[in-house]
Formats: sequence, structure tokens, C-alpha cells
Amino acid sequence: MSDPVLVLEGIKKTYNQGKPNAVQVLDGISLSVARGEVVALVAPSGAGKSTLLHIAGLLDTPDAGKVRICGSEMVGLSDRKRTAVRRQDVGFIYQFHHLLPEFTALENVMLPQLANGIARAEAQTRACDLLVRVGVGPRADHRPAALSGGEQQRVAFCRALANEPRLLLADEPTGNLDPGTSEQVFGTLMELVRSTGMSALIATHNMELAARMDRVLRLDKGGLSAG
Repeated sequence: MSDPVLVLEGIKKTYNQGKPNAVQVLDGISLSVARGEVVALVAPSGAGKSTLLHIAGLLDTPDAGKVRICGSEMVGLSDRKRTAVRRQDVGFIYQFHHLLPEFTALENVMLPQLANGIARAEAQTRACDLLVRVGVGPRADHRPAALSGGEQQRVAFCRALANEPRLLLADEPTGNLDPGTSEQVFGTLMELVRSTGMSALIATHNMELAARMDRVLRLDKGGLSAG
């Protein structure tokens, strides 16, 4: 069996460390995500799921523990090397799309590729292909303000997948949408993930959506449990 794409071992994180009001958010968290596996992360508000995702995606550092992505240890890497790993191997999706308002949908999907050294023509072709796959192709030349909420989030999915990452991290990717649109957009996301064979760790409050993933992990009171 191939090595997991993501491994967290003994992750600890405390905010306001050493102060009377210190809060231990993560207390020895360990998990792994296999190649091609889609794992749901469910947690009550304030339980630390965003912190866990940020540590997994190298946007934050743990107080203790190990982070391995594609078999390589990440803790202790320089900022430059961490940025390179995020750019090449990790895709992020947030509850709010965070698209750049001054650029079109097509340009938003091209930008991470251009930053990764992809030629403009190749970046444009891949961006077009992705937008067509999620049903936003006809809206490629529209700026985010001219798109619906569901369309904006689909563009955000394409941007996250533009560099063909091996690991996708999503924090409530449909949490800002109405139930009907959420169902449609989540279906689009799952189709993209399954068709590419990437691994994904997806945080959600929606247990119906969580049940459609391969495995469910619950984060609460600093600990992690199955189901």
C-alpha cells in the first residue's frame, strides 16, 4: 500500500500559551489520509477544525507534533520550502470564496498556475477546462460580483485544483450557501475530487454531506474520534 498523502502525529496547539487564559485547542491529534481518500472532519464551532486544517496545510505551525505531506516531514522547513509545498501539493477551499474581485473567473483560476511557473497558454487551457467541468464555462469572463454564490464557489474549487494538488483541504466549503445550492456544489466538488484521485480532508457541519465521504472524524475538546 502506498504511503498516506497526509499524516499528523501528536499535534498540539495552545493559544495564549503560558498565560492564565491559555486555551489548548488541539491535544495530541493524530490522523492520516490515504491516497484517493476523502475524509470528513466534523466539529462544533470553536473546537479547532480551522486550526487543524491550517496546520495540515502549512499555514500554521503546531506547538508539538509532526506533519508529513506525501511522505516528507514539514515541521522545521523554511518558509520558502513550505510555500513551495503549499503551491505544488496542497489546494485550499474556504467557506467564503475569496476570489480576487478585479479579475475574471478565468483569471482567478489562472493566477495560481502562473505563480507556479506554468506558461500562460497552458494555464488558460487548464482553467477553461476546469470551469467547463463545473458548469461555469459560459461565465469565464465574468468577475466574481457578476456570479451567483454557487458559481463563485465553483470557481474557488477550480482555483484550488488548478495546480493539480495531491491534497485538498476544505473548511466548510458549502457553509455559506443555501441548502439546495449547497447540495449541487458539494456534488460538483466530490465529482472533481473522485475524478482526479486526490486525497481530501473536508470540514463540514452537514452530517448528510459527511456521510457521503469515505470516513468521518470528530474533533471535540482537543481530541479526535472516529464517526
